[in-house]
Amino acid sequence: MNLRLFIPFFDTSAQGWASEARWLRWLTFLWLLIGLAVLFSASYAVADADRGDGLYYFKVQILWILVGLVGFNLVVHSPLRYIVGIADWFLVIILGLILITAIPGFGTSINGATRWLFLGPFQIQPSELIKPFLVLQSARIFGQWDRLKRGTRVLWLGIFGLVLVGILLQPNLSTTALCGMLLWFVALAAGLPYTYMGGTALAGIGLAIISVSFRSYQRRRILSFLNPWADATGDGYQLVQSLLAVGSGGHWGTGFGLSQQKLFYLPIQYTDFIFSVFAEEFGFIGCVLLMVMLLAYASLALRVAMKTQNQVYRLIAIGIMVLMVGQSLLNIGVATGALPTTGLPLPLFSYGGSSMISSLVSAGLLIRVARESNEAKVVRLDDRRQPKGLKARSESPRAT
Repeated sequence: MNLRLFIPFFDTSAQGWASEARWLRWLTFLWLLIGLAVLFSASYAVADADRGDGLYYFKVQILWILVGLVGFNLVVHSPLRYIVGIADWFLVIILGLILITAIPGFGTSINGATRWLFLGPFQIQPSELIKPFLVLQSARIFGQWDRLKRGTRVLWLGIFGLVLVGILLQPNLSTTALCGMLLWFVALAAGLPYTYMGGTALAGIGLAIISVSFRSYQRRRILSFLNPWADATGDGYQLVQSLLAVGSGGHWGTGFGLSQQKLFYLPIQYTDFIFSVFAEEFGFIGCVLLMVMLLAYASLALRVAMKTQNQVYRLIAIGIMVLMVGQSLLNIGVATGALPTTGLPLPLFSYGGSSMISSLVSAGLLIRVARESNEAKVVRLDDRRQPKGLKARSESPRAT
């Protein structure tokens, strides 16, 4: 086995990839390096006060990045038909872990939410790890919707619904909403009837209303989002401090490492509100450049989706774009007060092993789709030179 395949910076095979795959690869690395630098700045003071080591969160994040890069490269160098073929097993296993968090004594509660499990010395968040496999399996099901039996459709719609309910019960409304959006956009791109899509959207909105009705803290978050200054030291505290950080950045920012709000004013500044630290230190210009990077990533993802002939692979590209770029925009919207305060991490920025692994595997899937879309064209050109009677066989994943 070529060990260089596990070290992406030394993977020379990338020189022969399609241009979209190469650009996506370097954009992913750029995104990752910027996020690591911002995490260093955002977490140093808190890590020094809480852990006695200012580099604690930075060093742990590097370890998770190394693990995530192994998954990234395995996906990039594995045929998609194999990955799609085992996606259902991974989805069901991780769904089981999500449901286990609801069993007293198994799940770990932090800030009133039971979203984490300890597997030996490692703490994982199954609702983060399930995201790329939710994209894979939804693309597999919705991409072949017309060819599936009614029983198979009902089975997988039930499993998808169980995923959403399991995450909602943790409780984790923001991740539930994101996963619901993933499923909805993949189904929409697959061409499912608008009556189905409209009914599903209404059901999702109704589920969110029910959740907010039974959980007072979620209701207070929405009300405080409308006017955070009315309770600046209570429910509106997080958003007020975030807005102060974003506004303090001005045009050019205070400079790398010079954020004031991260010094125990802004809460959870190295996870959910890490963008606020970025905005304060790099200012409006830095935020614009970050948005340009996200726009470039989304544009490349759409270009990959349009070039791909396989319907399932096209839906994977669209789903990964929604996951990576959509989640980023939701996080930024929360930090800037455009959306109610939620607990979504910023991909490749926020501290957390499960989020980092999920994001890197997702990025690897998009790059793999880009690679295979180009390789498929090469195969078709070569097939024209084959003797008559020989036909290239199309490899389309079969749904269970």
